[in-house]
Amino acid sequence: MKNKRETRRKEAVALGYNQNAEDAPGVLAKGKGIIAENIIDRARENQVPIQEDPSLIDLLSKLNINESIPEELYQAVAEVFAFIYKTDKEAGKGQ
Repeated sequence: MKNKRETRRKEAVALGYNQNAEDAPGVLAKGKGIIAENIIDRARENQVPIQEDPSLIDLLSKLNINESIPEELYQAVAEVFAFIYKTDKEAGKGQ
């Protein structure tokens, strides 16, 4: 018998933020199944930190590509960007 995590279809949402051009981060890519796996593979290939948060994915997957995140998700997404900043700094990229 498979557990719920194994039977659940993989989902991914890629976020981006350009502080000079945007007021809020936005959805760069999203998908399920093989598309999600491709997004994750591309992130790994480009050494982009990956954070797994199924509840946040559920919320972000409702947004369209190129859509800015809504204000009610700012705190959750800020935590993701803080994680990325910390990961980059630890890897020596934040200098």
